[in-house]
Amino acid sequence: MRIVTVAGPPSVGKTSVILKTIAGLESAAGHVGAVKFDSLSTLDDALYSRAGVPIVTGLAGSLCPDHYFVSNIDDCVEWGHKSNFDLLIAESAGLCNRCSPHIHGVLGVCVVDALSGVHTPRKIGPMLKLADIVVITKGDIVSQAEREVFSYNVRAANPRAVILSFNGITGQGATELGHHFISAPNVESLAGSRLRFSMPSAVCPYCIGETSIGTDHQRGNVRKISFGGTAT
Repeated sequence: MRIVTVAGPPSVGKTSVILKTIAGLESAAGHVGAVKFDSLSTLDDALYSRAGVPIVTGLAGSLCPDHYFVSNIDDCVEWGHKSNFDLLIAESAGLCNRCSPHIHGVLGVCVVDALSGVHTPRKIGPMLKLADIVVITKGDIVSQAEREVFSYNVRAANPRAVILSFNGITGQGATELGHHFISAPNVESLAGSRLRFSMPSAVCPYCIGETSIGTDHQRGNVRKISFGGTAT
């Protein structure tokens, strides 16, 4: 079974990119299933179902969505094998820019939108910098100059990635992305596989439900901001 992880900030068009790509592949993709990871809620499962794609949704709730993802992705692969999928797509949103869901040996895609500002690619961490493919959406509604600068900054952040422009409405770009999907490595299990980047190591009271503010409530791995003697 081929596996693809697709990640990106909320509302950049990840689901549209995936569904347009699957539709473009037609029978070449075989039996396709999807897993949608999100933080609090999602309506995207309805879009997958409407497209005839079996979907399982996982909501992190009060847990760190990054840890939730990595704690469940191998179970998703097992579900994919039991469902006889040829291609399993794991879509994740709600990940902080510090993290990366990409896994060694698994095709990793990052979706960003050109409307987010030309400097955004430099602000996104391993999710973009360690992706195999960076898909840029909404390029049709910014100027040519903005498109070129945005693409340049993506290239600067991740020189080794394939960069694709994608129109989530028309599906332009789906053919090339689909080629990468069906060329993804076959994976039997992710047990023993490794993430391309570590998850946050911070464990503090706020991770487990603390809501009070003040140093008396701050324990564990806490990092304080430095003001550098700028107080007036």
